[in-house]
Amino acid sequence: SILYTSVRNVFLFSLTQVNFVVCQLFALLAAVWFRTYLHSSKTSPFIRHVVATLLGLYLALFCFGWYALHFVIQSGISYYIMIIIGVENMHKYCFVFALGYLTVCQITRVYIFDYGQYSADFSGPMMIITQKITSLAFEIHDGMFRKNEDLTPSQRCLAVRRMPSLLEYLSYNCNFMGILAGPLCSYKDYITFIEGRSYQLQQSEANGKEDTKYEQTDPSPNIAVAQKLLICGLSLLFHMTITETLPVEYNIDDNFRATASWPIRVFYLYVSLMAARPKYYFAWTLADAINNAAGFGFRGYDKNGVTRWDLISNLRIQQIEFSTSFKMFLDNWNIQTALWLKRVCYERATFSPTIQTFILSAIWHGVYPGYYLTFLTGVLMTLAARAIRNNIRHYFVDTPAVKLCYDIVTWMATQVAISYTVVPFVLLSVKPSITFYSSCYFCLHIASILVLLVFPLKRTQKGSKRHESVQPVWSKKLEEENLLQKNSYSTTNNSFSQKQEITCRYQALKQ
Repeated sequence: SILYTSVRNVFLFSLTQVNFVVCQLFALLAAVWFRTYLHSSKTSPFIRHVVATLLGLYLALFCFGWYALHFVIQSGISYYIMIIIGVENMHKYCFVFALGYLTVCQITRVYIFDYGQYSADFSGPMMIITQKITSLAFEIHDGMFRKNEDLTPSQRCLAVRRMPSLLEYLSYNCNFMGILAGPLCSYKDYITFIEGRSYQLQQSEANGKEDTKYEQTDPSPNIAVAQKLLICGLSLLFHMTITETLPVEYNIDDNFRATASWPIRVFYLYVSLMAARPKYYFAWTLADAINNAAGFGFRGYDKNGVTRWDLISNLRIQQIEFSTSFKMFLDNWNIQTALWLKRVCYERATFSPTIQTFILSAIWHGVYPGYYLTFLTGVLMTLAARAIRNNIRHYFVDTPAVKLCYDIVTWMATQVAISYTVVPFVLLSVKPSITFYSSCYFCLHIASILVLLVFPLKRTQKGSKRHESVQPVWSKKLEEENLLQKNSYSTTNNSFSQKQEITCRYQALKQ
């Protein structure tokens, strides 16, 4: 019976994963066809919306069967809530309903049907749809109810000034490019893509004195797509050949804990968690390539005039693997989700924004206890890392040699801290997670608490400076990069001129 169950689980796991990959490859081909034969210059936005929605629902039905009805039900009820509640409070009701519906589906899947089974289950796409529902509800509330002067620059830029039609709403939530693996994108960026609105890019030269204007003429995404598909292939190869030989569960193996020395255990902790990441690299990079292949995701030109196709990219692998701080790692991991957490929670939280944001992230990810252990540990690690960085980093940046040594030490500490934090996320259950932490004597938990007792954190301030004094790891995403690139981007807004849209996009990406 046990052998039969194990074989069955492996078979179902493989089947769902194969279905997912096949559907994504089909979506990639459909994206090329969509950009070539249904280009905005050749057909109407209505046709593009209809085709994108029908293809998305077909892929969902093929991959998940009738469970795909959950996507339509969640989207349909949320749209009905927006219509009947009105713009003043609809963001609250949509947020509660969408997150509650997702949680109920996750509870039934985990505790009734399939506990502990890693599979391409239907709750994955629902997580992305939940992000889209809640993001759009807040954007409509900002654009149609709140005053412009009460909005932050990014909120003002993303604000939606008219209620979308049901077709536009379903297309945004269930289009074939993002229904299986996302990533999240703003409603305005998606509508801009569907309607094929041309926009200017304003690029500052290196000396910052002259501005050169470029008229965007639908640049080709072929090189970007090819590069991302290469990354997908390497990630898949690594996952199939290396990941299975380095199971995270071995960190709690009794014999390993009893016989291995501390350096060996720390090294294996790092390599086993590093080996668990390529499957995310594969899924997110493939999703990004699909959107690019359809012509979506262009973010402008760099200072050398090279096209950039990372508007909705979800990760930066090099920065992840060579992170020298907890913040740097999280800034480059699951980028669009981090931005969602910032926009719907951190910026709007009335107290303890960091803690509230981690709690929301845990709820959104699912109902496994390991998720909550990871994110509670993450709160400690984030606050401790911030305190250390604020209090000691400036002592080690005066000379290149000293800074190099500091970077090496902080890279090692960051990789160990990240691995230590996310072990429960992989193990899922309380007992093995506590077994792992107790085998380490909760050393990093205790160290983080001691750091917070010794090193002061900058106090938050009231008013507009509150988010500047204590920044979350998500709040200044892309800021350093955008200050170097100095690109401006446009967004769709019926009430703003083209020039205002360019400025708005630049300001929003600086946030």
